[in-house]
Amino acid sequence: MSNTPRLAAAKRDWGHDESGCHVLHIDMDAFYASCEVARHPELRGKAVIIGTGTRSVVSAASYEARPYGINSAMPVSRARRLCPQGVFLPVDMHYYRSVSRRIFNEVFASVTDRIEQVSVDEGYMDVSSAMQQWSGPSEIGTWIRRQVWERFHVTCSVGIAANKLVAKMASTNAKPDGMLLIPKSMHASFVQIMPLRGIPGIGPSLERKLSQWGITSVADLARLGEEDVNRVVGSSTLGHTLFLAAKGMDERKLSTHTQEKSIGAERTFAQDTTDPARVNALLRQCSDEVASSLRKHALLARTITVKLRFADLSYVTKAHTLERPIDTASLIYPQAMALCRQIFSSSKHSDSDSPGTEDPTGGSANALPRAVRLAGVSASGLSRPEETPIQLTIDDLMPDDVNGALGSKRLSEAERTLDIIRSRYGKNSVHLGL
Repeated sequence: MSNTPRLAAAKRDWGHDESGCHVLHIDMDAFYASCEVARHPELRGKAVIIGTGTRSVVSAASYEARPYGINSAMPVSRARRLCPQGVFLPVDMHYYRSVSRRIFNEVFASVTDRIEQVSVDEGYMDVSSAMQQWSGPSEIGTWIRRQVWERFHVTCSVGIAANKLVAKMASTNAKPDGMLLIPKSMHASFVQIMPLRGIPGIGPSLERKLSQWGITSVADLARLGEEDVNRVVGSSTLGHTLFLAAKGMDERKLSTHTQEKSIGAERTFAQDTTDPARVNALLRQCSDEVASSLRKHALLARTITVKLRFADLSYVTKAHTLERPIDTASLIYPQAMALCRQIFSSSKHSDSDSPGTEDPTGGSANALPRAVRLAGVSASGLSRPEETPIQLTIDDLMPDDVNGALGSKRLSEAERTLDIIRSRYGKNSVHLGL
């Protein structure tokens, strides 16, 4: 359920020249809600909202619910007030993923193997190799939409362009249940009628930063030189991307083999809490779940991130990258607690004189400085054991007569890490990066 702005003026005929337009972006319409209506046809035409419980947020909503002001990430309690007659259903990710898997495997893959799945309900296709069997990308898009509807009773929107950026923007503006072709010669014109938030990746914070410089539309952005864009956003990498995007250009290629980027777990408390012990227990539970998932997928992680959402629905994340990869809760959990301490110690709402802020997850009897609504732990910087060298530091390798007992201790810790990983994944799974 996307909150990206759509422009009525964009949903028009931009021309029919398909030359060079081999990238399709397919986005399922209100996918979770559509899946529920598909298996419960009696719900068709009703305001279906995915999310239950007074502490939950809306995951998706049917188009019938949109006029009531329902959008994703909205508290379910507010959605119930806005649309009391709505049908509220729990999230069933197993079912949604199974439908998604069939759509990608049975429909998309029958056209080409050049597919990049970016989420459960959207993906890109490069159909350049399929042109011998099809008259053009528009024919493929039309066929895909028909097949997804006839087989799964789910609608999807298709954007067709010469690159990923414009294809995605086209599918967004084709919604719901539409298709939009943007000829290559019209890419710049199409993009430059959009508001800033129409470019994927420009969120509220970046929009505010740009507006402070008098840049309120993509057309404004397109009038700047690349050095000026870099100076405004404070990053040459982001500046280069935005400079190209404002002209309808995108250098990214399809990634057909997308590796898992992160593994996480988070939970919402039944009631907001300032009790350190409760936050402590939830971080431990999330650390256990993340560790189990890492081992299930045979992955190691170098970066641990903690997320806390507070009573006012604002949230903070804090991350730390480790010298050596890990996959056990006994190592993840202490990192999570340390990150939680950092969040509260750096919070403008904390009281540095309060003993409760010294160790907010360590069992202190003092209340936390802010009420916590949700806590979560995630692991990223993932790698396969066989592709992961364990890099020893100079201190690790110092002999005892130079570094004393400390050197021996560090070296033994590194060797113990290797032993644990090798015992779990095989003796040749990792090697020393000497």
